[in-house]
Amino acid sequence: MREPTRSLVLWFPDWPVLAYRREAARPPRADAPLAVFENNTVVACSAAARAHGVRRGQRRRDAQALCPSLVVVAADSVRDARVFAPVVALVEEHAPGVQIVRPGLCALRARGPARYYGGEEEAARMLVRLLAAEGFDDIRASVADGVFTAEHAARVTRPDDPVRVVAGGQAPAFLAPLPVTALDDVDLASLLARLGVHTLGEFAAMPVERVRERFAERGARLHALASGRDSQPVQPRTPPPELRREVAFEPPLELADQIAFGMRVAAEEFIARLGALNLVCTELRVVLWGERGERSERVWLHPGSFDAGAVVDRVRWQLAEDGRGIFGSGVAGVSIEPEAVDDAAHHAKGLFGAGSDERVHHALSRVQAMLGHRAVVTPVIGGGRWLAERQVLVPWGDRAVTAKERSRPWPGSLPDPLPATVYPEPRRVEVTDIAGAPVTVGERDAMSAPPAILEAGDRRVRIREWAGPWPISERGWDPLRRRRAHRFQVVDADGGAWLLVVEEGEWRAEGRYD
Repeated sequence: MREPTRSLVLWFPDWPVLAYRREAARPPRADAPLAVFENNTVVACSAAARAHGVRRGQRRRDAQALCPSLVVVAADSVRDARVFAPVVALVEEHAPGVQIVRPGLCALRARGPARYYGGEEEAARMLVRLLAAEGFDDIRASVADGVFTAEHAARVTRPDDPVRVVAGGQAPAFLAPLPVTALDDVDLASLLARLGVHTLGEFAAMPVERVRERFAERGARLHALASGRDSQPVQPRTPPPELRREVAFEPPLELADQIAFGMRVAAEEFIARLGALNLVCTELRVVLWGERGERSERVWLHPGSFDAGAVVDRVRWQLAEDGRGIFGSGVAGVSIEPEAVDDAAHHAKGLFGAGSDERVHHALSRVQAMLGHRAVVTPVIGGGRWLAERQVLVPWGDRAVTAKERSRPWPGSLPDPLPATVYPEPRRVEVTDIAGAPVTVGERDAMSAPPAILEAGDRRVRIREWAGPWPISERGWDPLRRRRAHRFQVVDADGGAWLLVVEEGEWRAEGRYD
């Protein structure tokens, strides 16, 4: 097995919180309690939130019960990686060969920086000072045998002494008192705890052959980590090419046509640089900023790939849609960068023409370029309780509503199959019982009588079959906007199937199954 490599690790505590603060247009106060949630579980929180008792792994309701003023932020792995990329680029300028372990944690071989800066501790402290000058007040660094040991050495440092060096050969002694949960394997940690093994030292003392028999090669790998024998070397990343383009306007410009004209050369250079790398841009990030600090940021999609004209169009559209209420003064600058790229070979035109799909795309894109972003839309099915609100119009080229968004909890929503005909405005109908009295639904979802007759316009037909009621309740906490209704599915004597809604004693047809 390869001997551990001396590794230097830089760790940014609570990186998701820090990434949000650095990118948010209006970040909360530095002393505001803030927590990042994924699946309603805390994945990171600020020091102010921890002072109120908020901890990783807590449910959202428990965290908010402990800290009612808690700022809730949704987890975003793309945001974390995006904000961390320039930090890694800064480190690479002074100590090349950086491996991104995950956003907020990076590692590099300690030998080169140690020889250049006069020692391992000196190199670590230099990088801490470098990052502190860039506004990172809480940054920890460590040097040890292997990335695993160095990471946990960084985690036991303090803000007043952010550097820890574990001497060569001392990794087993340093790791021995740490809990087995440090291996980040829930199943293994749970089993070891039941066996009475609670620390890495106790796990390392177990015979490796027995560990391999029970847990296969993964168990042997974790046993080696617990023993301080991290054989995984630092794997430096290949720095990505600089594809970002930025244009500053002096003096700031106010007319959209002037800004679009000023972006033309930058857009052509942007596309040419991608072409030189045999890449195309399929998602584009556009950032506008004003002379008074105003900022507009947006990611644009393309059904194919961007060319220079499409890039300029997106800048113009963003000014038209977002700039009205944001920029009280002129626009001081624009930056463009690819959010997602693809191999150019996947977007090459066919030998015998581009096909009907490509011709449709070009025609719709030309109309969109002339009339604006929302001039060409595509209907998709979205989420919601009412059929009318589930009809979503998505601008051509934007990402359609995903199945995940449609499947979010919508208590009271109608399951598939949906009616083929949905009325823009529900139509007034009358539903009566066999005696001709209106059918009503009480507070406890109890019906006054079975529905027998349906009157829709000039049609009066007998109801052959029916199902329901299914209650719909919205905003019960709001006395002004609360809404409670009941749905029915009925089949009339002519074979027509209807989706009916009764609300406050009034019957309406929401749709029809054709």
